[in-house]
Amino acid sequence: MIFLAALVAVVPQLIRGNSCGHDFDVHLVSWLDCMNAWRHGILYPHWAPSPNYGAGEPRFVYYPPLTWMLGAALGLILPWHLAPIALTFLTLAGTGLATRALALEVFDDLPATLAGCVSLFSLFTLFTAYERSAFPEFAGGFWLPLIVLFVMRDRAQVPAFHRSATGAKRWGEELRSGHFALGIHGRAFDGSTAPLAIALAGAWLSNLPLGVMAGYLMAGVAILSAMVRRSTAPLVRAAVAGILGLGLAAIYWFPAAFERNWVDIRQATQDPGYNFESNWLFAHNANPALALHDQILQQVSWIALTMIALAVVGTVICRRRGTLPGAGVEALRHWWIPLVAIPAVIFFFLFPISRPLWYLLPEMKFLQYPWRWLEAVEAPMAILFVAAVWPTGRRGRKVALALCSLAFLASTVYAGRAYFQVCYPEDAVAAVVAAHSAGAGFEGMYEYEPPGGDDAGIATGLPGACFVSDPFARLGQTDPDDPDSNPAWSGNQGSCERTFDFLDGLHANPEHRELRASTSRAGFLVLRLVSFPAWRIHVNGHAQSALPRRDDGLLVVPVPQGAVDVTVDWTTSADVVAGRWICGLSLLLLVGLWRVERRVSLAGLT
Repeated sequence: MIFLAALVAVVPQLIRGNSCGHDFDVHLVSWLDCMNAWRHGILYPHWAPSPNYGAGEPRFVYYPPLTWMLGAALGLILPWHLAPIALTFLTLAGTGLATRALALEVFDDLPATLAGCVSLFSLFTLFTAYERSAFPEFAGGFWLPLIVLFVMRDRAQVPAFHRSATGAKRWGEELRSGHFALGIHGRAFDGSTAPLAIALAGAWLSNLPLGVMAGYLMAGVAILSAMVRRSTAPLVRAAVAGILGLGLAAIYWFPAAFERNWVDIRQATQDPGYNFESNWLFAHNANPALALHDQILQQVSWIALTMIALAVVGTVICRRRGTLPGAGVEALRHWWIPLVAIPAVIFFFLFPISRPLWYLLPEMKFLQYPWRWLEAVEAPMAILFVAAVWPTGRRGRKVALALCSLAFLASTVYAGRAYFQVCYPEDAVAAVVAAHSAGAGFEGMYEYEPPGGDDAGIATGLPGACFVSDPFARLGQTDPDDPDSNPAWSGNQGSCERTFDFLDGLHANPEHRELRASTSRAGFLVLRLVSFPAWRIHVNGHAQSALPRRDDGLLVVPVPQGAVDVTVDWTTSADVVAGRWICGLSLLLLVGLWRVERRVSLAGLT
């Protein structure tokens, strides 16, 4: 049913084609570049060669790998116009399944499945899928409910085979008699710590803001669960899983964190429209350039109010009906408290009154948009909603399911009309794939440009190398009718005395470049390659260092008179090696923890 619901949710894209949301073309280019790297035997690429019109950028160093690798994998087995739709479908299904797994702690199969469908069809989920095409952020609908699930699980809770009324009563009696009593270590390591570590690692490997949210969500739910249960087990579990989860994700975040000064990463959180100060609910920015941004902000503000209102109203109805999730079972009587607290706390973080905490809490600024926290509201809202409306009679349940199905269809139709983004001709999948094949390149991301460099100065249409006498010579001319666009280069401008191409053509190994030239005098080669400390440059076998730094960030290599052989190779930094070792060690510890938890779990059931 969850997969069928996910299929229904992508019907507008199956009919109309891909929705080219705000981030669509950026992710599609990443998938294409990743697949090209795989064809050269690079399993974990670090350099994306297509951005900056073929000059590339270190996007894969700083962008978590999970979704761009999954997108590339889908592109290997599906036509490219279906790959984004398939990824949307899988993420929607994952959102529903994860919410269902959380709901199964207190619901039977049918209402739990309904809760999964509610989260899947929530307006924020469809907004992220259609309006924004934010595939990495979109994965939060899967990882965050699992984090809540594994933090809140306890051996003292009713297991799946005792969820009936009779079974729950018997289980509660056995707990009170001490038959299933477990020590603090048994309750902390009851089979939930290892999957909690994997869920946290998955969030960090999907999206940086999502990783930050996952860490704070895990800590907050663990603290609250420990308070209401009067047990330190959730804190111990969260602490161990936090260390292991970050260790598993160290293959990404360790080099990204220690090499953040190699790029101008501050632009991701300081540029207008990209920081939390510009994105409070219903905020209005005086900057005319942010007019479209404010329209989107108004949309998401109303979505946020709707989700929070559903959670609050659902809680009130549940209290009046006596149907708060888990409240009817002794062992689960406090289960609903963290679930209700999540929307309340997140609502606080959506308004300027929370500003001091945004500055105080580490790395919160990387969320950019406070409303990204709505990813964590989807599952609690869905569960509280179902607990409020789920009737006791069989006939009433059929009516409830019919009404919910109509609401789901209405949400899909609304998303297909209000959130669907028609592709500009140059952003359509076929056009992007064709441009990638031709090697024309695409616009880069400003936060990945070299410190002090300006990607906007990189000329389009550049050759592999341009021989000049002045290493700082301007290449290309700006269009007077569009002064904000990148300059364009052509051979008749005379800015290059001679031009040369890389030996391996358009789709060469992205982490190895080589060209051969013959020069009539000493001079400089300006390479169509953005400078980055991981590059190692050799001229006729001699290593080059202390190279001139251009304003546009392109590599400049001094060359002698005569035959010249220039090679540029990507080198694995010590930070990358350290991240791999930490990840490998964490994986071994995770296997050991899994074996320990398996023994504890079996002992608790004996």
